[in-house]
Amino acid sequence: MHSLASIPSPTHAVWHVGPIPIRAYALCIVAGIFVALAVTVRRWRARGGTDEDVWDVAGWAIAFGIIGGRVYHVVTDGEKYFGTGKHPVDALKIWDGGLGIWGAIAFGMLGGWIGCRRKGMRLTAFADAAAPGVVAAQGIGRWGNWFNNELYGRPTDVRWKLQIHDLDVTTGKAQPCNFGHLGQTVCGYYQPTFLYESLWDIALAFLLIWAARRWRLGRGNQFALYAMGYTAGRFYIEGLRSDFAHHFLGLRLNEWTSVVVFVGALVWFVRHRNKFDESPYRHPPAEPTEPAAEAAEGADAAEAGQTEDKAEPAEERAEAEPANEHAEAQSDS
Repeated sequence: MHSLASIPSPTHAVWHVGPIPIRAYALCIVAGIFVALAVTVRRWRARGGTDEDVWDVAGWAIAFGIIGGRVYHVVTDGEKYFGTGKHPVDALKIWDGGLGIWGAIAFGMLGGWIGCRRKGMRLTAFADAAAPGVVAAQGIGRWGNWFNNELYGRPTDVRWKLQIHDLDVTTGKAQPCNFGHLGQTVCGYYQPTFLYESLWDIALAFLLIWAARRWRLGRGNQFALYAMGYTAGRFYIEGLRSDFAHHFLGLRLNEWTSVVVFVGALVWFVRHRNKFDESPYRHPPAEPTEPAAEAAEGADAAEAGQTEDKAEPAEERAEAEPANEHAEAQSDS
């Protein structure tokens, strides 16, 4: 099938530096994490927090998020790793791709909660600060799917169709297709769902930043807006995909998950629209009270008085010395 207009996909997704494989999928995930951290640091600082807070909490959230994303992927796509002819150890090979966003967000929130508890921070305040960066990271991470030639949609003839190769994720190289186009590496042209989701996520990140400046949103409601915006787009994009997925009542599992998360986020948003986080910390540092300030001033005054008292005897001795000398002179005469 010849195409005059299409989006090409890479034929290589792994580069080797000596014996070390550098995988495009991992690079995209790491790039997204750094963008999320940069955005969160800036927004958390604007709320009165410190950069150290973000790095401490992010360590927990990222570690738990990666574990959760992998667990969700393995549980929902277990047929790839378990059964006749499969190798269960492959479930641990996260570098070959496969992170479920729902597990990553759920476990990432758990890790964030642990980090916030340790630092005395409000999870809702931190989640609000992190929301734009998180969804931007998702948009960047989707380019890892492009490198891996995966998560594409149904066959199509639109001008922006995506060229797909049969990519061996182990070697990171295209191979002759094994599903209908033997002898060729280009297996067909499909809806570029990775691109749709990437653009949607990045646009949503800017929308969240604008909304936070335009309105005073309730406690956790920036994150709730992120959840509603992301799931609305994901529900539509998921319907364009043709890869294997578990179905219930005619919908893919990820479509049902999107519906449940959207409804939960909407309920939170409505219930907290008039509740605000006045401080990003559960127990903000107390400012010195007036009695304490007066006590400090009294201590300073007392110390100054003692210094003056010590100086007076020296001055009296200095004044007395000329008088004594005059008396001695009269006695000699």
